[in-house]
Amino acid sequence: MMIFKTARRSALIAVAGVAVAALSACSAGQISQTSDQVAAVDGASANTADKSIAVRDVTVIVDEDQTAALKFTAVNTDTTMKDHTLKSVKVDGKEIQLSEKPKIERNCSVVADSKDNIELLKKNDNVCIIYIDTELPNDGFAVGGQKPVTFEFDSGKIEMNATIAANHNEDVAGNRVEAPKAH
Repeated sequence: MMIFKTARRSALIAVAGVAVAALSACSAGQISQTSDQVAAVDGASANTADKSIAVRDVTVIVDEDQTAALKFTAVNTDTTMKDHTLKSVKVDGKEIQLSEKPKIERNCSVVADSKDNIELLKKNDNVCIIYIDTELPNDGFAVGGQKPVTFEFDSGKIEMNATIAANHNEDVAGNRVEAPKAH
């Protein structure tokens, strides 16, 4: 009788060991679907300390002619329903030119880029988006590098590093590429 108990116990331990090995091996060495995914937005992202404003896709854009602009989207995420104002933006300590310093209503956003790139965007009157142009002196921005960016809103500052990228709205010959047509 003791032999059967020992044999049963040994068999149970063996089955448990095989089950653990089989179940853990299912994912060992496998590439998951999300292992090579990147963020849908290429630029840097951050929020004000009180989470009232979120900035997304912050990138310094350099054109072929060596002009530069700051591309970003700022969203009013304030749960108190308060409007906020973009006061200023600095790149590497130097204030950039903004075509306007907009008041951003709750759940509205500001989309900023160079004047040429803003003109390429399809505007939708049914959404609360304010489009502004940005311009900054190109003091030898190296594509692939980073520069510190400071946003000042009425609700606080956001400090972050932004990647410096080449303008993707030009082909290799420097010709403007039109925005894709909606289907």
